[in-house]
Amino acid sequence: MAGSTPVSLTADPPVAAASATPARKARFSPGREAWRRFRRHKLAMASTVILGLIVAAVVLGPLVWRVPINEIDFSAKLEGPSLAHPFGTDDLGQDILARMLYGGRISLAVGLAAMLVACFVGVLVGAIAGMSRGSVDAGLMWLADLFLALPQLPLLLLIIYLFRDSLTKVLGPEGGVFVMVVAVIGGLRWMQVARLVRAQILSIREKEFIEAARALGASNSRQVVRHILPNALGPVIVAGTIDVAAAIIAESTLSFLGLGFPPDIPTWGRVLFDAKDTMDMAPHWVLFSGGAIFLAVLSINFIGDGLRDALDPRRVL
Repeated sequence: MAGSTPVSLTADPPVAAASATPARKARFSPGREAWRRFRRHKLAMASTVILGLIVAAVVLGPLVWRVPINEIDFSAKLEGPSLAHPFGTDDLGQDILARMLYGGRISLAVGLAAMLVACFVGVLVGAIAGMSRGSVDAGLMWLADLFLALPQLPLLLLIIYLFRDSLTKVLGPEGGVFVMVVAVIGGLRWMQVARLVRAQILSIREKEFIEAARALGASNSRQVVRHILPNALGPVIVAGTIDVAAAIIAESTLSFLGLGFPPDIPTWGRVLFDAKDTMDMAPHWVLFSGGAIFLAVLSINFIGDGLRDALDPRRVL
């Protein structure tokens, strides 16, 4: 027809639109969006770098700095930082850097293992309470309230004082104390995780996709494992990072009070405990041991803040 506009039969625009859709979805996927939010948290990113350097130092450092941790040299006691001893020496002439690198492995391992214990127990208790409701829910939450009301540090000291000798006879001085400290610290840190998981389950179990899974015959355990827990992991991850920092402080406190690892097994808390009587003569000893605890705990707390912001879609960064 004269004057009519020719109609294009090409399929390019629909194809282009279709090809753009996956890219748009990938760009705004939950993982990428969480990473974008976390990257914009400057303190969390800086803390991640610092914590990564600390972990690399304690893991690889003893392989590079091969000074024995218990080599006594009274002629070099309480020396300041030097090329031979970058962190100085203690009152027995032992190299502080070597003891800090070795002790960092134990302190960080205690924090990580205690966090895993606390998260496992907390997730288990919270899931059972959230799915059961009724008397089971009330009883488990009463138990959590009971543990929250207990004075944790005196209880921790009492348990370790009573059972340390028997465990060290079975598992050795290092393994026995490690298992006991991890079990006690983790066993006294699960309550917050349990409350978080229970609250998340009570909220998520009323969503449409859970009702659909229930209508299709999914059991309670399948609903929790396949559908509810993956959507409730955000608060658990944040609580876990905080528990790592709390466990490191708890282990350092025990070692500082002389109830942690024995003197020949250095941890950051044990090195700080040994330095308390020579603060005026060797301030470097306290500075390096306390500074390592401070940097590690502060970095973990900032990373927890960044994860909280990144995993909460209601926050705008």
